[in-house]
Amino acid sequence: MTDEPITLQIDGDEVSVPRGATLLDAAEQAGIDIPVICYHEATTPNGLCRICVVDVDDGRVLQPACVAECQADSKVRTRNDRVERSRRTILEMLNASVNLEQAPEIQGMMADYEADQTRFPDARRREAEVIDDNPFYVRDYEQCVLCWRCVQVCAEDAQFTFALTLKERGHETSVATAYDIGMTESPCVFCGQCIGVCPTGALKPKMEWGMEQGWTAEELRRNTRRARKREGGGDGD
Repeated sequence: MTDEPITLQIDGDEVSVPRGATLLDAAEQAGIDIPVICYHEATTPNGLCRICVVDVDDGRVLQPACVAECQADSKVRTRNDRVERSRRTILEMLNASVNLEQAPEIQGMMADYEADQTRFPDARRREAEVIDDNPFYVRDYEQCVLCWRCVQVCAEDAQFTFALTLKERGHETSVATAYDIGMTESPCVFCGQCIGVCPTGALKPKMEWGMEQGWTAEELRRNTRRARKREGGGDGD
């Protein structure tokens, strides 16, 4: 029957899962940890980062566990030499171009996979000015790994606000507002869900960021309140 569960092997252990389950689902059921970056339980899996790749039946290419469906009688290895080498290279490439100082989970992966932080010394670094255009949070795209999580939760996966999108191509790709308008002019409702799913320091609450900058209590109060025009001119808080 088509609704019967299917059975496969993961790292030598037999696992039965519902049809349509992903390899990541099956590994979780088996108590096996597979690292993820672009995947988040609150967003639609898209297989972007490829850090979750696994070896299925010694196939020609590794499969992204977050989107690849389980196949009956297949044999999956989540951490052989091929898999480790692939994950290590991805981490080394990310580290070479993105500031990962405030990405503890990714730093942990780098230590786990013994990534060489000096492997690509001539790589082009991601450079961007911190965008401070609203009272609630800042955007530092030097720390962005383009996981799309923020774009997804702002769209169909949660908020349906569509304040965030992607612009440019290749190395110049970055998260942005449509036409690069200010966040207060965008449809953003400042719900904070984008901050909640960000795996790095690319999105950060203004209060936290201000404290890191050494702002005084008065500066924090002033910079985290939206000014509004009062009758007769002047700005108020």
